[in-house]
Amino acid sequence: MNPKILILSLLLVSAGFSCKQKAAPLAPETPQAETVAPAPDYQKMIIAKAFIKPGKEADFINAAKTIIESSNKEEGCLGYMLYQDPYEKTNFIFVEKYLNQAAIDFHFAAPYFSEFGTIIADWTSKPTEIKIIDIAAEK
Repeated sequence: MNPKILILSLLLVSAGFSCKQKAAPLAPETPQAETVAPAPDYQKMIIAKAFIKPGKEADFINAAKTIIESSNKEEGCLGYMLYQDPYEKTNFIFVEKYLNQAAIDFHFAAPYFSEFGTIIADWTSKPTEIKIIDIAAEK
């Protein structure tokens, strides 16, 4: 696949999921006892954008190999990949897919997750942007 198309597709997907629509105002209802259904336990996707200082790209990629391998072994991880912007070589995107929120919580609590953050702290040019997205369940 053409790298330009891949990067543009990833950016469009993340942009599309980050847009919020305004809800139409609701008509007032007659007060009644509320019952709240439990939230569905959707699969989740994480899009994490990392911005690395020039000259540190190779160090970042090498450090990322450990977290990618470890994360892909997690029981609830359905995929964990790293992509590099071909036009802005200092920009990277992690695309991660998890079974549910509990799997993400497990991932964030893993020692190698915090170790990775410590390792790359001096290599980043600005804070990492992380978006967690629900993947709509099949009906």
